Amino acid sequence: MDRTLGLGYTAGAVLLASGLLATLAIWRWAEGEIRVFPIFEKREELFYWIAILFSNSLGTAFGDYLSDSLGLGYVTGAMITAAVIVVVMGLHFATRINHVLLFWIAFVFTRPFGATFGDFLTKPVDKGGLAFNTATASIIALILMLVIILMARYPEAHRKSGAEAGRAQR
Repeated sequence: MDRTLGLGYTAGAVLLASGLLATLAIWRWAEGEIRVFPIFEKREELFYWIAILFSNSLGTAFGDYLSDSLGLGYVTGAMITAAVIVVVMGLHFATRINHVLLFWIAFVFTRPFGATFGDFLTKPVDKGGLAFNTATASIIALILMLVIILMARYPEAHRKSGAEAGRAQR
């Protein structure tokens, strides 16, 4: 027996996006602001976790929409979502756009990136994947995350060492 609502990825994504936007709007109205850190009050934390649930579900629906409904495949879906995350990161550093808004946009897109990239690593070759087992895929993902973390820290460490060298010359 089919237990789905039969909405499809498009309608499902619209429904989940509406739920997320409604949660954020109610949160803003009830608390006067939306924060992601620090959260001290139970009511704020409830809004936060409801938004997380909508965000994760929306991200999953969007990833499936890209790879299945649009037929873009796993690599293209991962590249599109990664590009959105990079643009949001650029906006965070280069503009004064509300950082909480940018956080939620980035948060939504991390889920489809992880899902489409993971599918690319683990799905059979005839389905567009590389057919790695989950352990190998996990190691690849871990290495990728470590490289990104180190790359993100390098400019900061480089700036600090340059600043220290400048002070030593004075």
